[in-house]
Amino acid sequence: MFKVDRLRFGTAGIPLSTPKRSTINGIIHVRNLGLDAMELEFVRGVNLKPELAKKIKYVAKKHDVLLTAHAPYYINLNASEKAKVEASKKRIIQSAERLHDAGGWSVVFHAGYYLRQPPERVYERIKNELKDIERELVDRGIKVWLRPELTGKPTQFGDLKEIVKLSEELETVLPTIDFAHAHARHIGKCNTTEEWREMLSFIEDRLGREALDNMHIHMSGINYGPKGEKNHLPLQESDMKWEDLLKVLKEFKVKGVVISESPNIEEDAILMKKKYEEIKI
Repeated sequence: MFKVDRLRFGTAGIPLSTPKRSTINGIIHVRNLGLDAMELEFVRGVNLKPELAKKIKYVAKKHDVLLTAHAPYYINLNASEKAKVEASKKRIIQSAERLHDAGGWSVVFHAGYYLRQPPERVYERIKNELKDIERELVDRGIKVWLRPELTGKPTQFGDLKEIVKLSEELETVLPTIDFAHAHARHIGKCNTTEEWREMLSFIEDRLGREALDNMHIHMSGINYGPKGEKNHLPLQESDMKWEDLLKVLKEFKVKGVVISESPNIEEDAILMKKKYEEIKI
């Protein structure tokens, strides 16, 4: 996997203000907005053709826009039906393949649900399925990071310890840290400088400096209740102390990408990038 030179900021999908909406126009518009990353949204299915992916690779490189991807939502590596597990694995593999064709870096996915099973058993099952995925991608020379996401509900597999442990045990796996999800999953916690420092220190202690130099971060405001995440919000309409978080990211010299998943995707991406650049450490 190639190295990322700095902390980049971008949008979850084509910016809303893109004239003549297409992936290629979205990449060009991202650069025109002063941003330097974009997440390809495969959330309803991987419908990007290989020929178009090659054109996307050229345009992204020309405009210095780092590409990531979000695999489809219909993934559960702990499904009770074997067919659903196999379909989930196929979706992650297809997402990684297309992103690789497009010259991208990192593919994020929600790994699965506990389905009222012991978390330890679910962890082992998901790890073994990911091992299969990793093996196939490596055999085919597809070099992108696989990124299980820190999820927003306690019923979903993917707390910080689980995704860090997966990253310890699997060669091409690193976490996606969704700070809004952490905040919602823990019903209002994970929203202070001390807690974020603790999270990043834990990641560095377990995975080494490489993990902080290659971080895939999701950010937005978030609405939550007793069961965790409800929906994403614009940063300034939420209780996320996002400016303090940016200071911690700078303090830890984090590199990689911050993807805005707010409803106003490019506005919050621009807001975060400008605030980040103003921070003096």
